[in-house]
Amino acid sequence: MSVKIRLARHGAKKAPFYRVVIADERSRRDGRFIEIVGRYNPRSEPSVVELELEKIDAWIAKGAQPTEAAAKLIAIARGEKEAPVEAAKVSKKAAQKAIDDAAAAEKAVADAAEAKKAAAEEAAAAKAAADEAAAEEVVEEAPVEEAAAEEAAEEAAPEEPAADEPAAEEVVEEAAPEEAAEEAAPAEDE
Repeated sequence: MSVKIRLARHGAKKAPFYRVVIADERSRRDGRFIEIVGRYNPRSEPSVVELELEKIDAWIAKGAQPTEAAAKLIAIARGEKEAPVEAAKVSKKAAQKAIDDAAAAEKAVADAAEAKKAAAEEAAAAKAAADEAAAEEVVEEAPVEEAAAEEAAEEAAPEEPAADEPAAEEVVEEAAPEEAAEEAAPAEDE
């Protein structure tokens, strides 16, 4: 008689757990067994592997052969292998919701950036309007000051020149002292 170390499935539909059993290879999967040597629950997080390694080693010494699945569980129980970690399965609804949430987050970030840009543009427009208003105030004040300066210049100016002298000479004479001052200023710097 040939003896196997194998898994016997138990539990409800779509909710299995397994017993690790010593059984005759001719018996059915969930049928008659000789001895229970452990348990395996893949549905818990993390998976539970409970094996009595002393009993398993004794049966292997007697000639029992572990199946492929049982050999993997024995290696995990001895620490030779790490237990497999399956990625959590996500339903279609949950996957779509995650995609929608990511899209909404991206849209919110884009809207915030647009709002910040619009606020910066409004601030720049307000500053430009304030600068224009200040420039208009300066322009409005300037004619008053110019008019006062012209009146003072007229009062201080001598009577009009004689009709013999042309008006162009006055302009040249007035410009000449300014040019002389400008020519003298660079000479002083050197």
